[in-house]
Amino acid sequence: MIHTYQIEGIPLQTGDIVCTMNGKPDILPGEFWRLVGRLVPGDVDHVAIYLGPGGRCAEAGARGVITFNVPGERWETEAMVRQRGLLFDTFYGAAYPLDGLDLTEEDERQMRAAIAAYILAQVGKPYNLNFPNSDTDEAFYCSQLVYKAYAQVGIDLNTGLSIEQLPGTNRIVYPQEIWSGCSHRAADTARHIQDRPA
Repeated sequence: MIHTYQIEGIPLQTGDIVCTMNGKPDILPGEFWRLVGRLVPGDVDHVAIYLGPGGRCAEAGARGVITFNVPGERWETEAMVRQRGLLFDTFYGAAYPLDGLDLTEEDERQMRAAIAAYILAQVGKPYNLNFPNSDTDEAFYCSQLVYKAYAQVGIDLNTGLSIEQLPGTNRIVYPQEIWSGCSHRAADTARHIQDRPA
């Protein structure tokens, strides 16, 4: 079944990608995660998949692949911290890889269902610290989980983004390239972040 939801006013359907930025201003653990986020190229540091019903999402993080619930259509990272393993982040927006593909309603429904089924089959698997190994199904980091789920329906979200000084980093699937590589919608918090001076 395909579910719909909103987070911070941004619409989501089953299979859409929730994008966040590490850190949360004004709380100490949030500042730590903001520093960690600076190691990842771009503003988007973390991704999750919206599954439904309600605010149910899935992600790969410190606890491995888990599901968690977004309460009341608001991204309140403090309220989700016990579910998510001490990850503090700020909602950035949503990415929509299926937009603009000229799919029939039935094809889109089947693709969304296949993406959700793949994600749910990975719940309980460990975190993947071998970032260049994005093709494994044994362990996952956040954007690799999303990449592998979309690969099941023939969509490649790895655009080849790399860190110039480090060979082989183009095999890593970065959250920012998922955001930049498909249709997306930024939350108001992301617009304020983009507009602030460096």
